[in-house]
This record gives sequence, C-alpha cells and structure tokens, in this order.
Amino acid sequence: MANHNQVKAKKHLGQHFLEDESIAQDIADSLSLEGYKDVLEIGPGMGVLTKYLLKKNTTTYVIEIDTESVEYLKNNYLNLADRIIEKDFLKYDLNLIFKDKSFAIIGNFPYNISSQILFKTLELRHQIPEFSGMFQKEVAKRICSKEGSKVYGILSVLTQAFYDAEYLFTVPPTVFNPPPKVDSGVLLLKRKADFKLPCDEKLFFRVVKTGFQQRRKTLRNSLKTFNLSDNLKANTIFGQRPEQLSVSQFIELTSLIENDIN
Repeated sequence: MANHNQVKAKKHLGQHFLEDESIAQDIADSLSLEGYKDVLEIGPGMGVLTKYLLKKNTTTYVIEIDTESVEYLKNNYLNLADRIIEKDFLKYDLNLIFKDKSFAIIGNFPYNISSQILFKTLELRHQIPEFSGMFQKEVAKRICSKEGSKVYGILSVLTQAFYDAEYLFTVPPTVFNPPPKVDSGVLLLKRKADFKLPCDEKLFFRVVKTGFQQRRKTLRNSLKTFNLSDNLKANTIFGQRPEQLSVSQFIELTSLIENDIN
C-alpha cells in the first residue's frame, strides 16, 4: 500500500494507486501474450500490477517518471531493477529499448495523459500488437464506441481503424488511493491482422480530426478547408455528420478526398 508521501507525490501526475489485487491480476491476465515477448507497463507506481506481469513468461519493462516510485520499485522488485525506465513515456524514444521488436503496452494510466498515451501507441502500431489499460470510464467507453453513439469520436475512429477495441470491465473509485471522483474502465486493443489502410494514413487522421471538430455539422460543411470539388461534395456521404460514419466509411471518405485533391 502506498504511504502518504507517495500518494502526495503522485497527485500532480493525475495518478491513483490501485489497491485491489484481484483487479490488478485481471488486467495482467487480459493480455494474450501472443506474437511478442516484451511488455511495457506505463506508470507502475508501487507495482501492484507489475508483480503479476513478472509472473508471466514475458520480459516486463516499466516506465515511470516519479522518482519515489522508481526508488520503491528498485528496492522491492530486484529482478526488475535493470528494466526500470525513469523517463516520461510521451517524450521517450522507445526504440532505445525495443529497437524494431514487437511489445505490448499495459497500465493503470494517469487520467490527464491517457489520450496522449493512446495517440503515441497509434504512432507505434507497427510494433504494438496488443494494448490493455485502465482509463477514466467515459474515455474507455468512447474509445470502444461505434458509429451512432453520442460519445463516438476521434479516439473511436482512429483507434478502431487499426485495432479491435473491447471494453472489459468497470472499476469503482473505492479500490484506489486516493479515490478518483469517477469510475474507471479497462479496455483491450488487439491489432487487426491487416492494419495498413488503403488510403493515405496522414490524410485519414486529418479528415477524422477535422470532421469531428464540428461534429454537429455535415461533412460538406466541416471539411470545407479541403477545398473539394463541387462534384465530390455532391456525393451523399458529405450530407452526413461525422458520428454517422463507420470506420470503413471514413476510410472510403479519405480515399475519395485523396483522389479529388491529387
């Protein structure tokens, strides 16, 4: 259990210590461990999840920015000591550790950077076949939601273009120290067998983000900055709002735009 000073040190990082061992084990067990040998845990804190990862037939690395947590891990998990990366995940070049190898990501993510963690994972999708983690519940639900949902948005489309997303279970605030003010949700991402898009991927990201920036408008209005031809804008797909389009329709939309602007 984390002491008062350790909890205080973590508050500014948006981190909450998970204290329920069974939930930690469930998160660790969510990974299939197929197709890779290495696992990277983000923000291990006092190692409640780490201890279950270390029991598995994988090589576990942890990345932690908080010096007190790093000291705790070094003193209490001696077999992990040389695989503790005392860096900021969002700024650290993971090729320094993994080169071109595949690895999974797992963690109880700080709420305030959880979306950024996901976006970095998407950038490294060619190396990350699996991802399991705890988010604020509404964010986890958003990532896994389908078209037509009020919470369907940028995170949903960009993630599901490359990964199959599954919402696993809800975690109440009472199992954390300090307890957050909201429920948490654990999700699992499994990379699709064919995760390369049949369109320009940078353009795809731009189309999705631009479309949802004005989600109540039709795509004909929200995508005006692309200076599309009148002929293309007459296509019925442009009469829809972004939350009405499935991931495959966004890919189709991007291909149409790509052909129009080239």
